[in-house]
Amino acid sequence: MAENKKDVFILDTSALLAYIEDEDGAEYAEDLLIKAERNEITICISFVSLTEVMYITLQEKNEDLAEARVDLIKSLSCTIEESSENLNFSAARLKARNRISLADAYIAALCQERNGILVHKDPEFEKMSPTVRQHKLPYK
Repeated sequence: MAENKKDVFILDTSALLAYIEDEDGAEYAEDLLIKAERNEITICISFVSLTEVMYITLQEKNEDLAEARVDLIKSLSCTIEESSENLNFSAARLKARNRISLADAYIAALCQERNGILVHKDPEFEKMSPTVRQHKLPYK
């Protein structure tokens, strides 16, 4: 009997913030999170996205809200993916070949490693299509 392989989605920092701040695209992220809760799909989040949510919220709001947002993300039906040597090298290759931030290189590398679909609101990722499968949420 063949194993039924679930689709894997990688939520970029911009998708997480869209969900948290109820921006355009929040409904799509919420639908994915509901499917993950039902174990219909797998959602992965890069460790670097937690860092980005934390520092962006610290810059724009305050420490309590930053910690609350990280706690919220950790409570979702998602896997937080830490770094590894393979991920480090994959991110380095993507960073060297594309004009993207180091954080985006890690997120894209995770997407490739997990053969996932990257969900984002970041035009920087568009240059990586088709090597990184993507679902673009509405840009601001």
